[in-house]
Formats: sequence, structure tokens, C-alpha cells
Amino acid sequence: MARAFCLLIIVAACSYTIPAGKPDLQMAGAYRMLTQVFTRGEQDTSYDAAKQLKIYTPQHMMYANILPGGADTFSSFGVGRYSIKDGKVIEDIFYSGSDTSVNSTTRSYTLDITKSAKGYKQVIDAIGTSNGQKLKLTETYEQIGSAQKSPVDGTWKLVKVYSVSGKDTTDSKVTQYKTYYAGHFIWGRTALNDAGKNETAVGFGSFEMNGQQKLRETVFASTYSVLNGQTVAIDIKMNGTDSYIQSFNVSDNEVHTEVYSRLK
Repeated sequence: MARAFCLLIIVAACSYTIPAGKPDLQMAGAYRMLTQVFTRGEQDTSYDAAKQLKIYTPQHMMYANILPGGADTFSSFGVGRYSIKDGKVIEDIFYSGSDTSVNSTTRSYTLDITKSAKGYKQVIDAIGTSNGQKLKLTETYEQIGSAQKSPVDGTWKLVKVYSVSGKDTTDSKVTQYKTYYAGHFIWGRTALNDAGKNETAVGFGSFEMNGQQKLRETVFASTYSVLNGQTVAIDIKMNGTDSYIQSFNVSDNEVHTEVYSRLK
């Protein structure tokens, strides 16, 4: 049952509408989900296990969700553009991954948001049905972003990835997006495994820069549990303002390199 409800999160997390009368509402920042309640009829069901972070940059949005479950951890993410019009936030999600599924068809969503001093609450009156009854979803988010600015702030798409071990270079084929903003980051990727089956993986947390060519990412949560709570040192090289290369040591003998292009 938890897996079914998590699938509903993927739609719910992607889209928000702002109540009429608040056309000046600003969403740029980083937000951590605190509570999630599904209402069916008169019955409320809370889900506390799911971990979710969402980042709005001035132009784009990205979310990532993890439902822990041992070896069966469920991960999902989505990335898109958003706009505010007539007091509403409209999100156009152009890529998402959910467990073994991928969707690259642009979808537009509009939902209500009520801002608070610490974050916001969203209420979706009808996100689906269960046993013939309408489901309502209520979620609250805490704003955790900082005023930190950095050269990597924005949303990026991976355009090349490879690993070098000794004299051997291995290219990988993955689709990956990454967003940095307000001192936080999210990455989400989809790739085919050896069996030809899609796999989704995500990670999110906070980051800081040491100079212009060093990043330190502290992972709050990831599909790869070994990363949880870890701080990863990453070397970066900016190619102008719209491209950068990042690299880090996988082991003493292997260096992993990723090349990103900024989304506009």
C-alpha cells in the first residue's frame, strides 16, 4: 500500500497552485517535506517514512523522493520549468523517473499552496481515488534554504560521463539532472541496468563551495544508502557560465568525471 501511495506523490510533488489574491508569491528556495496525509472519506492516513526535498530556482524546479525499504528502496524525481500567473504556480515537468518508469513527455500541473512563516502547506483535493473514494493529499514543507550564492546555482543536465581507472576509460549512458540553489542540491538519474531494465536513483542534501573550484556536498538521503550522512568533496571546473565539469575519486585508482550543461 505504501508503494501505491508513493506513486501518487510523484504527481503531487510536481505541481502547486497558489491561492487567488497572492500573485506576488515567490517560490525560489529549498524545501523539505515534513508531513504527508492522505484523506479518504473520513479516514486520514499519515506516511512518515518518505523523505522529499524540492528546490525552486528562479526558472526551474526539481524534486526528489525516497521511500526507504531496505534493498527495495523506492526513488523518484522530476524536473521542469515553472511560472507564476494569476496567483498560481504552473509547473511544466519535462522529465521524471520513478523506480523502473521514465516519462519524458511534458506535463503541466497546477495546485494550491498556502505559504507560512516557516514554509508552506499544499492541499490537493483530488489526486486520485481509492476503493471508489476520492483521495485528498495534504503536505507541509519547511523552507531550509540559505542565502548562499554560487557559480553552480541553477539546473543542469548531464551531457557526458566517464570513469578513468589506470589506462582504461569507461563511458556511461545515463540521463541525469542536477539542481543547486539556496545552499542545497538534488540530483536524479535514470539508466538501464545489465538486464535492460530502467533504474532510478536520486540524492539530495546541502552544499558549500571552497573557492571557485571545490564543492562539498553533504548527503541527507540517497538511493545509495552508503552515501547517507556522508560529505563528498568534488572538484569542479567552470567553462564559462553555462557548462562545468565535476570529478571525484571513486577509489584510489579510479576518477569519475561528469560534464554538465546549464538549462535555460
